[in-house]
Amino acid sequence: MTTAIVTGGAGFIGSHLVDALLAEDISVRVIDNYSTGRPENLAHVAGRVELVEADFAKPGSWQKLFQDADWVFHLGALADIVPSIQRPADYFQANVDGTFNVLEAAKNAGVKRFVYAASSSCYGIPDKYPTSEAAEISPQYPYALTKRLGEELVMHWAQLYNLPAIALRLFNVYGPRSRTSGTYGAVLGVFLAQKLANKPFTVVGDGTQTRDFTYVTDVANAFLTAAQSSVCKEIFNVGSGETVSVNRLVELLGGEVTYIPKRPGEPDCTFADITKIRHELKWQPKVDIKQGVENILANIDYWKSAPVWTPATIATATQDWFKYLGSDDK
Repeated sequence: MTTAIVTGGAGFIGSHLVDALLAEDISVRVIDNYSTGRPENLAHVAGRVELVEADFAKPGSWQKLFQDADWVFHLGALADIVPSIQRPADYFQANVDGTFNVLEAAKNAGVKRFVYAASSSCYGIPDKYPTSEAAEISPQYPYALTKRLGEELVMHWAQLYNLPAIALRLFNVYGPRSRTSGTYGAVLGVFLAQKLANKPFTVVGDGTQTRDFTYVTDVANAFLTAAQSSVCKEIFNVGSGETVSVNRLVELLGGEVTYIPKRPGEPDCTFADITKIRHELKWQPKVDIKQGVENILANIDYWKSAPVWTPATIATATQDWFKYLGSDDK
């Protein structure tokens, strides 16, 4: 039986990847420190998954768990823009040092496949849409930078040590179990908590900005497809094949809207060119935005305990965003 390790497996995307692996009768070992993940995300597979609480930002006994592993999926990371501006050291330790430690454990164990969850935020504000893997790299804030540095480590270990690795640059992942905190990164979580509280959706700018909303089960399938392939030392975009306005998203969710100031450092569009992954891995997204939102609304109770953001609380929480990303001499 194939044994897979999933770092961050109690998180949003990680828990859906666990589901996809179990559906293939793969033995799963999750390593998570619950900084952003939730044990509840794996409650439905209790007894079928080995769950280890550990902080991979620091070397430790957890690295021995890799000795009998075949596949490693490295999804564990700190996310969100504002906290990364406020606490860059924490993000560097989790996303760069942590990736280094996971890579070393995987290399020393001689794993057969290593798949890294990279971020499309590395592109910053692209010049071209849809955006291909060859686009300029221009991270705008520490989260994006640290995820990019982690990606560079993965590609370097693949080149130098022949680690059979692939990196997947994910675009605007959404779906059930998405994070219940964050003022932008978890936009669906923000909107769903507002919907449950009968509050208006806080739409940034005029809402005409578009995003490549990619459904989480499609993303989990991309990770599984990458592990099952023989392709190595490559980077792939993972997107939905379309781009949808935030106004269209709230139309599908249904509810009132209030508009808040546009944020600096954000692109007006995210749109993945997925030609490469379609061609080389034969991967294809399956869930469109309408079906994805219907699936989310069917599971909306998940967000009952999520904080309900208002324009005032968002303005307070994002002060540093405007302070640093909006400076004229940036």
